[in-house]
Amino acid sequence: MSTSGAFSPMPGAAPFAQQVLAQVRMETKLLLRNGEQLVLALVIPVLVLFAGVTGIDRLNLSLSYTPIDELTPGVLALAVMSTSFTALAISTGFERRYGVLKRLGASPLPRQGLLLGKVGSLLAVEILQAVVIGGVALSLGWSPALTARGVAGVLATAVLGTAAFAALGLFVAGVLRAAATLAVANLVYLLLAAGGAVVLPATSYGRFSSVVVWLPSGALGSGFRESLLAGTFPLRQSLVLLAWAAVGTVLTVRTFRWE
Repeated sequence: MSTSGAFSPMPGAAPFAQQVLAQVRMETKLLLRNGEQLVLALVIPVLVLFAGVTGIDRLNLSLSYTPIDELTPGVLALAVMSTSFTALAISTGFERRYGVLKRLGASPLPRQGLLLGKVGSLLAVEILQAVVIGGVALSLGWSPALTARGVAGVLATAVLGTAAFAALGLFVAGVLRAAATLAVANLVYLLLAAGGAVVLPATSYGRFSSVVVWLPSGALGSGFRESLLAGTFPLRQSLVLLAWAAVGTVLTVRTFRWE
């Protein structure tokens, strides 16, 4: 009996890049299907944008730029922080609690591939955030300074900011229990959103302005503002974010527990 054309199984793992892309797709779908994560990623930043513009107009505060131009870069930075730190920390903490990470760690996907998949899904969600928040801001009269150096600065700040906050988020999720991770991640988010120079510039914090610029939140917000308001490359902010990414990575590598 001829066996030509018969199915011949080829056991083995898929190429590494293909595995990572599949993980990115799965992680992105999980993020977008979670209502709480969508509120954190999209609804809250848009509400902050509307509330900020309305509040500044009513208070007649003197700004160097229009309220929408001043606030939009900070709101974009807030969106990056909410996704790459808070959402990642909470989801990873509960995945560790329920044994998901343990099982994924035993799959053909290497553990570094799992982490790359998580970071890739963050970047995908952040692109969606930029489209939504940017669209709302443009409808309100936002006019960013789009220069080559400014665009390069936005991209560099977004990537470095994502790396820094993702490393810190994984550090929190890897050393605390899921319930504690939920509380700490939300508390840190609120503290940095209110007092970390994300939405508002560091000059708004008086004598603490010289401190908040060295926080990852301050560097992220300042980097976006410098890129989108002045059209220049935020070198100092990029170095600060790079340093936080390095610190967070070292802490995560040394302390992260998969179960």
